[in-house]
Amino acid sequence: MNRIYLDHAATTPLDPRVFECMEPYLKGKFGNPSSLHEDGRIAKEAIDRAREEVAALIGASHEEIVFTSSGSEANNLALKGVAFSYMNTNSNIVVSEIEHTSVLHTAKSLEKMGFEIRHVKVNKDATLDLGSLEKSIDKNTILVSMMHANNEVGTIEPIEEISAVTRTMGVRLHSDAVQTAGTIPVDVNMLGVDLLSMSAHQFYGPKGIGALFIRKGTRVIPQIDGGVQEWGRRAGTENVPAIVGFGEACRLARLEMADRVRKIAPLRDELIRRITTEIEQVRLNGHKERRLPGNVNVGIEFIEGESVLLFLDMEGISVSTGSACTSRALKASHVCLAMGIPHEVAQGSLQFTLGKDNSIDDVNKLMEVLPPVVDRLRTMSPLYHKFIRSK
Repeated sequence: MNRIYLDHAATTPLDPRVFECMEPYLKGKFGNPSSLHEDGRIAKEAIDRAREEVAALIGASHEEIVFTSSGSEANNLALKGVAFSYMNTNSNIVVSEIEHTSVLHTAKSLEKMGFEIRHVKVNKDATLDLGSLEKSIDKNTILVSMMHANNEVGTIEPIEEISAVTRTMGVRLHSDAVQTAGTIPVDVNMLGVDLLSMSAHQFYGPKGIGALFIRKGTRVIPQIDGGVQEWGRRAGTENVPAIVGFGEACRLARLEMADRVRKIAPLRDELIRRITTEIEQVRLNGHKERRLPGNVNVGIEFIEGESVLLFLDMEGISVSTGSACTSRALKASHVCLAMGIPHEVAQGSLQFTLGKDNSIDDVNKLMEVLPPVVDRLRTMSPLYHKFIRSK
């Protein structure tokens, strides 16, 4: 069976060209970048080249890029790094209700340490409420963290407008751009952010490597001590093969991003059209226009998303019910609930995320399989039978 992969928000396949660049550093070029001999210099030069590529992707300077093990670590370093530079002060941090769990759980940990955490509401399409943001910021606010695009429903947030607010009020702004960097154009200067998180495996790079952009002049306390790597902001021998792969993924993204979007976005629109017209009682979650090019998130009433996922899996189609980091929790999406979606509808949310290797044949195959699966599950739903009787 040839499987169809429609879960690119969870991870993307490693581009063969990226692996080709990584392979020498998994074999012969194994030196420690901190070593002064030739083997070390070869590794150090490879990291320097990759850092330049990562910086170029987002319009930053190379010295503003700190490599991490993941997007989640980058989010932790951003929040904790800034917060710990304000210890022993009456400080608060502002986050949105729909952030990735690596931001929300980090904020919760900081709350236990004495920092006040304020949550900003979103509208029904998952767009941040700017009025709520302005009311949440005061003279004791040390950081605002707002994601660039939501990892579940795909809504792209108005970060430029958010940064206009934070700059006016003299507050640092962090943005989780794990879903956008390498997928759509991201420029840290146009966005107006002070910190920005990235992850290579979201755009055909390797897992286990991420980065945090830290604008010059932004104070961040290291969270891993022990060495002077990464400008003294993250100790530990660098993961050279992964960093090299990250750099190549960034280079390819800069060259191919426009073509990828031109291919993926029409597939997204066609899938949205067919799901919402061929299956009754379905709602599109997220903003209709300001959404990621490959994201289709829908709420299908009278069923549970996990059940649909398992049936599709048996048919060779990989999809998701939300964030991969929380998919095993079997709870309604906190993003959907924050948008005001009823709990029973949120339980029926499904996420299809397309990538550069998907085709219209994949969409057609999904739409052959999905409606019968929904019909089968609804025949077992007492809520659906009650709905039918009330029509």
